[in-house]
Amino acid sequence: MEACVFCEIVQGKRPAHIVLDTGDAVAFLDARPLFEGHTLLVPRTHLETLPDLPPEAIGPFFAQAQRLAGAMETELGAAGSFVAMNNRISQSVPHLHVHVVPRNRKDGLRGFFWPRRKYASEQEAAEYAERLRNAL
Repeated sequence: MEACVFCEIVQGKRPAHIVLDTGDAVAFLDARPLFEGHTLLVPRTHLETLPDLPPEAIGPFFAQAQRLAGAMETELGAAGSFVAMNNRISQSVPHLHVHVVPRNRKDGLRGFFWPRRKYASEQEAAEYAERLRNAL
């Protein structure tokens, strides 16, 4: 297996703005977010797609996605969230991951052709990660 960027983040070998770290999952800010606070939730174990996730892990894993979606509203003031996952097609890193993105009305997202952006600075990214981490 080639080196997996997400496994390296989970193992602490690659820097990331960690939002959540549990025994089974890790969440961190997307390096190219749709909006500030855009978070990726990954299982700690390397799995490529949703069908690879063991049935007994589905509930606990998606409970973390649910917590993240709530934090988007309570901590970031978002009106809602977008929660999505790709399996192989459009999956930029072949490691199961769920996108949890804060959303607001008229935020400019339409369909699936969304412009990505960067954080203004590492400090801004760190602040968003801290806010979400504190909310969880």
